[in-house]
Amino acid sequence: MSELHILGVDLAKRTFAACGADNDGYVIFRKKLTRSQFQKMLSDLPPCIVAMEACSSAHHWGRMARAAGHDVRLIPPLYVKPFVKRHKNDAIDAEAIAEAASRPSIRTVAVKDEDQQAQAVLFRTRELFVRQRTQLVNAVRAHLAEYGIILPQQRRNGHAFASRCRTELDAAPLDVANIVEAYLRQIESIDTEVTALDVKIKKGALRNERARRMQTMPGIGPMTAMAVQAFCPPTENFRKGRDFAAWLGLVPRQHSTGGKDRLGRITKMGQRDVRKLLIVGAMSVISASERKGHCDDPWLARMLAKRPRMVVAVALANRMARRLWAMLTKGCDYDIRAAA
Repeated sequence: MSELHILGVDLAKRTFAACGADNDGYVIFRKKLTRSQFQKMLSDLPPCIVAMEACSSAHHWGRMARAAGHDVRLIPPLYVKPFVKRHKNDAIDAEAIAEAASRPSIRTVAVKDEDQQAQAVLFRTRELFVRQRTQLVNAVRAHLAEYGIILPQQRRNGHAFASRCRTELDAAPLDVANIVEAYLRQIESIDTEVTALDVKIKKGALRNERARRMQTMPGIGPMTAMAVQAFCPPTENFRKGRDFAAWLGLVPRQHSTGGKDRLGRITKMGQRDVRKLLIVGAMSVISASERKGHCDDPWLARMLAKRPRMVVAVALANRMARRLWAMLTKGCDYDIRAAA
């Protein structure tokens, strides 16, 4: 056990598979552990590298392993897959994780603390409620359309939709009206919860200094600023702004060979929540410039003159990501003169 260098762990809900390897990469032991046994093993082992896939509960176990004095490495599952030999089972997965962690160039995921994970839960809950509200609104519109009642597409304000819908229920049969009323109560309840979560996010953005700094950039609001805080690792983990933009998936997909560069659409391999909000913020900047009739940013004006709006929005989102990295790394607010 004293020769242990890397401990690869395949996480699960109840049963974990552990594979220990020495400095040369040879397997020392393989074990099948329960949750309590794995927790005891972390406290009993000498300090070593504990490698796990960046999946559900990985950050919790990463914090526990770090508290026990271990060096934690969370590896994306996509980077572990090439090291799986032939068949797939828990023991082989644990060995593949240990082998992937031994590579010096492997990219890892930063372990999140409890506060950062709590912010992520807040965003995920709001996103789930918004999807449920949209599903309920679409269901009501579809049911009433069968009786000739056509309602407008209104998904952002559940109370307004319910009020409009109740004025049209007289034309529907009584049984259908009673069922739709149950839908409307659910829509109004979810709309109240979404509003409360929005208020909580905005208050959090006011209290957070980094979030206030990010909101000095056009196109960045409380939602985007808090999403960066919740989902992104510290900006010091990236060498430059282009690395941060690439992590978000805002760079072209490459299929180059023979010295010839072939660039396609953006990869979309990064953090989708922040990427989506940055693109939405970029579209708002473009719309604002079109309403004013002029653009303060010469680069944006040139791009809009020769490229489609959506292509320009993605390029502007990439630029916003790089500027966010510079602002957070240097600890300065957005300066439109320096940006121009």
